[in-house]
Amino acid sequence: MSVMRGRGIASANYPTGMNLGGDPTQALVFCQPTGTFSVKLASTDLGQGLKTVIGQIAAEALGVPLESVVVDTGDTDSAPHDMGTFASRATHRAGNAVIMAATEAKKVLLEVAAEEMEAAPEDLEVRDGQVSVKGTPQRTMSVFDIALAAHFKQGRTISGRGIYLKPKSAIDPETGACDPDSTEAHVTTVADVEVDTETGEVTVLRLASAYEVGRQVNPQMVQGQITGGAVMGMAHTLMESVFPYYPALDHHPGNFGEYVIPTAVDLPELHHVVLEYPSSNGPYGVKGVGEMTANSPIPAIVNAIHDAVGVFVTELPVTPEKVLRALRAKEQL
Repeated sequence: MSVMRGRGIASANYPTGMNLGGDPTQALVFCQPTGTFSVKLASTDLGQGLKTVIGQIAAEALGVPLESVVVDTGDTDSAPHDMGTFASRATHRAGNAVIMAATEAKKVLLEVAAEEMEAAPEDLEVRDGQVSVKGTPQRTMSVFDIALAAHFKQGRTISGRGIYLKPKSAIDPETGACDPDSTEAHVTTVADVEVDTETGEVTVLRLASAYEVGRQVNPQMVQGQITGGAVMGMAHTLMESVFPYYPALDHHPGNFGEYVIPTAVDLPELHHVVLEYPSSNGPYGVKGVGEMTANSPIPAIVNAIHDAVGVFVTELPVTPEKVLRALRAKEQL
């Protein structure tokens, strides 16, 4: 038996959004009599934290605390149109739409406040849920009181609409050039592995990555996405297969109890750094960080296996059987 070590590297650039027939997302923002703001989106939170970051973006744009924002997502009957949660587009598209809607709602908020405070709207600012006269902080009125005045005194709705559209980009028939996405994030991953040449078993010892994600709205969620993506990428590389005998469709898992995924004992050392180069068109510089976190570990691990034992396994998952077959084929050359 011989255990060989290898190191592999892989880099990727990942687009935010897709070149559809136009790629829009809409948002509505409106203020309740309580002074809280509701954000209505058809975008779906898949568990990646969309509600949280959209709440943060809305709160920042409105000038109110995060706890004053309620995000309602996923109901396509009662919310304005969204293309969907895919292509790492949700925060970029919905965030831009929410900023537009919040800006419109904030304009009305300041107009209502101006009438109550006997000041010009352009002389007012909103900060931490309080509206004050610029340069005269003692002249202050809460958003709650302004909302009450709007609903029960002035008869106005404090609301706003927003849409972010990435127009369809036609392909130049001469050069093939087009603008298929809005912005791109980047990643490089280095994988260290051990390969047992007797059993074909591959053990991932370490995954280290550098991610360029634009501006982080919520750094802790970015960290969680990166960690989860690294483990998911490792699982895709070495374990997961709905049809392990593909193209034959027999012997596939019948339930999740038969589907192999990593457990805590399988996890390698995980290290990563995050670089911030804000996007010119993302909400506060956001780029998409979701799906790409699971992409780069796959070729990095495959390259590390090649570095260790000199064979490339070109079909996923890289099972011990495939490694052994590749090693036997190498010996016969």
